[in-house]
Amino acid sequence: MPSASGAPATRPLYTLEERVRRDSTKWTLVQGILAPIQFVVFGISLYFVLDYLRTGQNYDIAIWSVVAKTLILYTIMITGAIWEKVVFGQYLFHESFFWEDVFSMLVIVLHTLYLFGLFTGIADDGVLFATALAAYVAYVINAAQFIWKLRQARLSSQPAIEAVHAADSDAVAGPAMAQAA
Repeated sequence: MPSASGAPATRPLYTLEERVRRDSTKWTLVQGILAPIQFVVFGISLYFVLDYLRTGQNYDIAIWSVVAKTLILYTIMITGAIWEKVVFGQYLFHESFFWEDVFSMLVIVLHTLYLFGLFTGIADDGVLFATALAAYVAYVINAAQFIWKLRQARLSSQPAIEAVHAADSDAVAGPAMAQAA
């Protein structure tokens, strides 16, 4: 919806009510724990995949590390959808995280294609590892989207925190100023 100046109105990342729900739900903590775990598993798996492609050794570790990364991805996606439902009232594609969710779907599709190729045997090693690497590139882009959004959330919460502190200071200073007069 356009603002009075004719420019499109931008919605804050979180309304006050959404911020309260975000800060009070256990799913925020779950996401905060799973995200770095997923990143560590990704790093380890990427090492084994690249090592296998370079040396031809540790095939099983490389293959199963991608499976582990995919299972953690599914877990963080399910819990993230629950988080979004609690905070925004819908499971996915809320306007505050729409493009991150869209790209997350690409990440999930690529990881799922890897599993499908692995477990059905229809993909040779070249296709499997190309799919894993494509999934990992998409994951890095998606992780960067979420990190950027987290930064925006922190920056946007700073004025709100400062306003609350200013209001608290005014409330405390008001009676003290009245008593001094």
